[in-house]
Amino acid sequence: MDRIAESISVFDMFKIGVGPSSSHTLGPWKAALDFLNRLGEECLLDSVKSIKVKLYGSLAKTGKGHGTDIAVQMGLIAANPETVPVDSILPTLNEIASKKQLNLAGKRLIHFDPETDIEFKMLRSLPFHPNGMTLIAETDSAKHQETYFSIGGGFIVREGESLGLREHVRLPYPIETGKDLIEACEEINGNVSDVVKINERAWRSDEDTFEGVMKIFRTMRHCIFRGCHTDGFLPGGLNVARRAFDLNKKLLNGREYEGYKSWVEAIRAGGNSFRYVSDWVSCFALAVNEENAAFGRVVTAPTNGAAGVIPAVLQYFITFCDGDDETKIFNFLLTASEIGSIFKKGATISAAMGGCQAEIGVSSAMAAGALAESLGGDYRHVTMAAEIAMEHHLGMTCDPIGGLVQVPCIERNTMGAIKAIMAAQLALQSNPSEAKVPLDAVVETMWQTALDMNSKYKETSDGGLAVTVGLSEC
Repeated sequence: MDRIAESISVFDMFKIGVGPSSSHTLGPWKAALDFLNRLGEECLLDSVKSIKVKLYGSLAKTGKGHGTDIAVQMGLIAANPETVPVDSILPTLNEIASKKQLNLAGKRLIHFDPETDIEFKMLRSLPFHPNGMTLIAETDSAKHQETYFSIGGGFIVREGESLGLREHVRLPYPIETGKDLIEACEEINGNVSDVVKINERAWRSDEDTFEGVMKIFRTMRHCIFRGCHTDGFLPGGLNVARRAFDLNKKLLNGREYEGYKSWVEAIRAGGNSFRYVSDWVSCFALAVNEENAAFGRVVTAPTNGAAGVIPAVLQYFITFCDGDDETKIFNFLLTASEIGSIFKKGATISAAMGGCQAEIGVSSAMAAGALAESLGGDYRHVTMAAEIAMEHHLGMTCDPIGGLVQVPCIERNTMGAIKAIMAAQLALQSNPSEAKVPLDAVVETMWQTALDMNSKYKETSDGGLAVTVGLSEC
């Protein structure tokens, strides 16, 4: 995969969407929306007779479990993944399947049978990226088709375009590597979050960036709270029981509360022993990824499969580390986004390209760096913490049982969050000038590991736990 210089914003790394997968759900959803836009530009929407969708590679092999077919249909009816009522998704899909009709772009009813009009090409993978899909619209006189690649974290590339879909923006401090980031921080004599604030001004005002980031935070917060207060079983056939609900209830031990703020106070009232705090970190992460698995609204951080790590560590900072302050939360998320962008530029954030190290590993590195700055570290502690977190995720495979983002994905978010906190603490108690492994070395190592990794361990459900553990055993 050719690499080009990219200008990546905090809102590229953090996107509000619907679970369970950024690459298999949000990406295809966005591809369908883009396809509608192109049909509109060609003045073809009013004459479309039929739509065909072809899914290739990893999108085909784990598409059912990841909701790729659901996402494409929601995109084709022009539903917005950021705002669509999540409780309306399954009823909408059931109506399409029963009537065999789809309201294209919300404007034109066409015949559409998901069973035949969405093809899962299990044995074929397109050369550019494992997550490939083609959409074909037919009219009486013409055929219009586009091929898209979902390259991780909700980023998409249309065939024939470069990796940088966004119009290139010239940033005051273009950051491609950890070395670039360190030099920028030294030049301004500031923190990582300070560099990001300066760069974000190339897109919008400080006020708009702040409000946008706080919207991201509010979505994360709501996701944690909802996940901790929803019981039952996850959809998909594995019959995985939600655990955050019971764990939340057990840890609170009868303490009463009403709403998020009161809930946080009730949590704090339980103390701050290591066991108690670590149980809550796990609970926060479980809550997010159970919501993600249930087609709930989450934030890619940097992906949906790893959506629980950063919110869990941020909630830990808010609840147990005097981090309940909007400015501190803002800086935390800015720093996390910059670490994530370095991994995206130098390696990948797609499990279909790099295994789970590209998702949980990157999210843990992002959270570790953000926490290190938030607890008083400088930019050297940030890069050291990010390196430590990734170093201990290298080689992690992606082997979801049944193609669902549930086992082992949900628990891996708890592990990634705990590792992030430990990595930040290790960095803060160390002298970064004595670090043996720079951040750029671990980014390059991760990429080389991704290239060497067998494809059956890259979100295909062809190896690992997905094969060793049969569905009947779950």
